Amino acid sequence: MAAFAKKSRRIRSTEDRVVDTVIAVIMLLVVIVTVYPFYYIIIQAFNNGVDSSLGGMYFWPRRPTLENFETLLADASWGNAILVSVSRTVIGTFLGLFATSAVAYALSFDHIMFRGAYYKIYIFTMYFSGGMIPFYILLKSLGMLNTFWVYVIPGMLNVYYMLILVNFFQTIPRSLYESAWLDGAGDLRVFFMVALPLSKASLATIALFYAVTQWNSWMDSVYYVTKDELRPMSYLMMEIINKSATASTVTNAQSLGHAASAMQTTTTSLQMASMVLAVAPILAVYPFLQKYFVKGVMIGSVKG
Repeated sequence: MAAFAKKSRRIRSTEDRVVDTVIAVIMLLVVIVTVYPFYYIIIQAFNNGVDSSLGGMYFWPRRPTLENFETLLADASWGNAILVSVSRTVIGTFLGLFATSAVAYALSFDHIMFRGAYYKIYIFTMYFSGGMIPFYILLKSLGMLNTFWVYVIPGMLNVYYMLILVNFFQTIPRSLYESAWLDGAGDLRVFFMVALPLSKASLATIALFYAVTQWNSWMDSVYYVTKDELRPMSYLMMEIINKSATASTVTNAQSLGHAASAMQTTTTSLQMASMVLAVAPILAVYPFLQKYFVKGVMIGSVKG
């Protein structure tokens, strides 16, 4: 009997090892499929453009160089575009987080007047909009066309993010608010000193959402901006991608608006370098917010 039990444990152990091995292989394949394309972009970005066009490079740069990045950053428009992208990301994230959290805090109280009507209006805007032309006319009447503020003000309030924060604020014990009110604190003081400090996880998650959206956004620059000095980096990256679809493999800098040698950079290498410049800041910031990410979304969404 003991021998049979020992044999059964050995059989189960072997089966477990087989299953673990299969799972490990599958996960390794998933990692390779998802990570390698970006790694290949990095290889192309840090390699000589003409050499990359010859092919046969898969694991590391064959002729390492920073010339692709130097070519992009030597163009004054790219330096200005990076400044615009950083500015709209920082300011847009701050304004969006403040507006969204303030509205969510107010709607988290059941006794607020016309709370149900506000909810219905906000939910309605999630599914229906006035359309692009009325929105364009509205921005024009407000004098925001061809201004920096067209990037940050229209997107200050995201209804989906607001609903997440509403659910989270409702989980905060009302006794904390009542204690602050009894001590003479007003609504703004309670909001800044009680509600926001207790919402760091959810706020960090929403801030990451806003930052990624602002950093990657380029369509608003196409529709509402005509000044070159207001173009964000993502817009210039899309220009390079569109030009590379029709340009030859090796092109001179004049055709792309860059002061580079035709024998060193190509449209593809410049495209890869621009992608790395666009993605690198998000990858640098995400690890600092990762611990809040899952926790913030779950806390703000599980309350029924």
